[in-house]
Amino acid sequence: MRVRIAPSLLSADFARLAEALAVAEAGGADLVHVDVMDGHFVPNLTIGPPVVRALRKATRLPLDVHLMIERPEATLPEYLDAGADWISVHVEATCHLQRCLDIIRRAGAKAGAAINPATPTLALSDAWTDLDYSVVMSVNPGWGGQPFLRTSIEKVRRLNAEARAAGSRLSIEVDGGVGIDNASALAEAGAEILVAGTAIYGAGDPAGAIGQLREAARPSVRA
Repeated sequence: MRVRIAPSLLSADFARLAEALAVAEAGGADLVHVDVMDGHFVPNLTIGPPVVRALRKATRLPLDVHLMIERPEATLPEYLDAGADWISVHVEATCHLQRCLDIIRRAGAKAGAAINPATPTLALSDAWTDLDYSVVMSVNPGWGGQPFLRTSIEKVRRLNAEARAAGSRLSIEVDGGVGIDNASALAEAGAEILVAGTAIYGAGDPAGAIGQLREAARPSVRA
């Protein structure tokens, strides 16, 4: 299993997003993580479909759009039309998870569901067949640069076991506080996609930090 690295633009300079995308490409990133926040579901406000559309024009990398918004089903078509390749919605933010996932898949994108630190993995148990990936939040969402919650490692391990027992081949993505100090344990637990913001864009050599993070995860993958 090869761990994929997704630099998070939340930690980049929003006035220089084209440069941040170039760094991701130069460093060999697999995806670009785009956080959309509405100021209601989480206490922050970021970007919307017009910026996603601009990002789509500026990079060849897949856009992994993470919707931290209330009632995502109302605006999903706008993000799909803007060029999102992967879209995840929060199970806590919608009463219609299956409907959201179906909308995403019908548009040809990968469908994901995200769960907050206090949300149990079993919240996904009725959606296994509708999911391409799941996102385990390893911080409480809303702000970049928060410390990693160590309990997330066991949560990834538990989600991986539950999904495999149900016959699901979903990929597990981890978002929040990811760095070289926890990449190995996360990969060993079953994480296949690591989202990293500060660990990449806060480094002296952001492009090099992508390779370092991938290398940090590799030993456990081989185990």
